[in-house]
Amino acid sequence: MKRTLIASAVAAGLLTITSSALAEGGFIEDSKASLGLRNFYINQDNRSGSAAPSKAEEWGQGFLLNFQSGYTLGTIGLGLDALGQLGLRLDSGGRTDKAGRSRNPGTVFPLKSDNSAVSNFSRLDLTGKLKVAETELKIGALLPRLPVLSLNDGRLLPQTFRGGQLTSNDIDNLTLHLGQIERASGRASSDYENLTIAGGSQRVNQFRYAGGDYRLTSNLTTSYFFAELQDYYRQHYLGAVHNTGLGAGKLSTDLRYFDSNAHGANKRQEAGYAARGVNNNGKVDNRAASALFTYSLSGHSLGLGYQHLSGNSDFPFINNGDGATAYLITDSQIGKFQRAGERTWLGRYGYDFAQAGIPGLRANATYLRGSNVKSNVSGANNEWERDLRLDYTIQDGLFKNVGLSLRHASLRSNVTGQRDIDEVRAIISYNIVLL
Repeated sequence: MKRTLIASAVAAGLLTITSSALAEGGFIEDSKASLGLRNFYINQDNRSGSAAPSKAEEWGQGFLLNFQSGYTLGTIGLGLDALGQLGLRLDSGGRTDKAGRSRNPGTVFPLKSDNSAVSNFSRLDLTGKLKVAETELKIGALLPRLPVLSLNDGRLLPQTFRGGQLTSNDIDNLTLHLGQIERASGRASSDYENLTIAGGSQRVNQFRYAGGDYRLTSNLTTSYFFAELQDYYRQHYLGAVHNTGLGAGKLSTDLRYFDSNAHGANKRQEAGYAARGVNNNGKVDNRAASALFTYSLSGHSLGLGYQHLSGNSDFPFINNGDGATAYLITDSQIGKFQRAGERTWLGRYGYDFAQAGIPGLRANATYLRGSNVKSNVSGANNEWERDLRLDYTIQDGLFKNVGLSLRHASLRSNVTGQRDIDEVRAIISYNIVLL
């Protein structure tokens, strides 16, 4: 509520700017607006476990209206962004409690009180912004893509957050971020709720972070971030991305390290603040180190990576249970391979068919194998996933720039509580520039 009042006050303040200032400044001249269209189909088939039904299948049409204003003239520039989202149900699985049903709803659309999927859901968010030189403050709806917090866009509409974020590029080669998040809205939700992690039943309204990226050379960027989720965990992140020529191709190196530890109520092991883990009474205790090497040549790309998790808990990140992203090289279409003690190898191959005379067509395949998961059940410590993806952007004609994406994934696991899953996603997308 407090944050909503702040955002409303900022928006109201912006609307009081005189019409002449808006006309003369960049508020209108530099404004941008687009309408994103996404037709999304998903089929999830659980291949193990006794819970019925085994299938979840839904289909919908999404609309994302994104308006970004410019800034008013003067030392302090003011602006206002608006994000409107609408999801329309085309097909779903009836009610979750319907006898004899063959599939479940709830994967893409929120559920009504009778446990059936809603016919539509929507959100409208405003973000007030202020800019001085190359430093920008935003208050309202945020779409972060940072190592310690990154939105999830794996369904019809993207996950969004509410809070404030300061971003500065005033120092050459250095980008700084400082922020506080209070609430999140899931991919299949019209509402905002407070924050938690996997395993936690208590919700909090304070996630703080600070850090930045520094470009040491033209081909080497390093990163450091610190984050704290109230009463759950504190987390340090170190990263480096390096690109260099190797023979006729290019070698990219992506190094990441997280150190996460219990904080507040979680550290005191208070009821409701437990994290997923083993033999530690739910205390956050995790280190995650990874390296991913990718070599690219003539349209081909070949990647090899390894991730090592240590400690007695799973990797912690904001996860309200309705879809979330962990900034790990193993975050995949179905699984994340983020369990306590897990060690994961991954191999990845991609090809850009423009090299074969078919521009706009790309194919990717990824295989991950995790082992050594800490488990209270003997032998329940291995899993693997295979992801296949084909993307095509129509190059000309009536449907120019329409994007088509077909994705298939299979996850097989003997880890307790994890069902084997086959999943198909089919996506048609198009972006209309309005301003």
